[in-house]
Amino acid sequence: MKTDQGLTIIRRLEDALDPARLALVVYDVQVGIRRQIKDGDTIVRAIAQVLEASRAAGVRVFYSRHMSLPKKLMGAMQIRTSMAWQRIDNPADASPWFLRDSPDFQITPELRPGPDEAILDKITMSVFEGTPLAIALRDCDVNAVMFVGIALEIGIEPSARHAADLGFVPIIVADACGHGNAEAAERSLAALTFTGDAIITDVATLCRQLGGRGADVQGLASGSA
Repeated sequence: MKTDQGLTIIRRLEDALDPARLALVVYDVQVGIRRQIKDGDTIVRAIAQVLEASRAAGVRVFYSRHMSLPKKLMGAMQIRTSMAWQRIDNPADASPWFLRDSPDFQITPELRPGPDEAILDKITMSVFEGTPLAIALRDCDVNAVMFVGIALEIGIEPSARHAADLGFVPIIVADACGHGNAEAAERSLAALTFTGDAIITDVATLCRQLGGRGADVQGLASGSA
């Protein structure tokens, strides 16, 4: 752990894993998105491992869901994005895939949020834009955010970059992040590694290092009782 001018500088994964100052974002693990990616079941199992370790350690957990607006409310950029995703050329053919009450919009059942975990709906790629996530994290004195979910190259990379701009250290659990395009996902990881803002790790390392933190927290609480 490095310090300067009274500030703690997080450099390594172990420096960031204080459960009291750490949050987990489970990004867009929705029924309709899981179905579109290769190895969706494998990614869901990896996310479940991270969730289990995070919950055991007492880490705060937030979920995001990508929400489509009804066609009448979709603006030019929303329609343009839909055209790109749906590989169509006529704006009139663009359709909202993730309407609020549709089956595809829902969180995949195996990863159902707990009663003390929040779901934040968004219409953007960054989980911070248009949601109260940054406010909630600051109010809880969080300084590092772990990301798992779908998809790395579409929404998790911009969310991680946005996190760094807001002053939160982003942690990418790479093998718990699904992707639509493997080459694009590799480019995202390479770019995040190059810029140096994010800590890149894997499920096994994260769970091993986070394991025991929950016991430490419970021990401190018992000792102060």
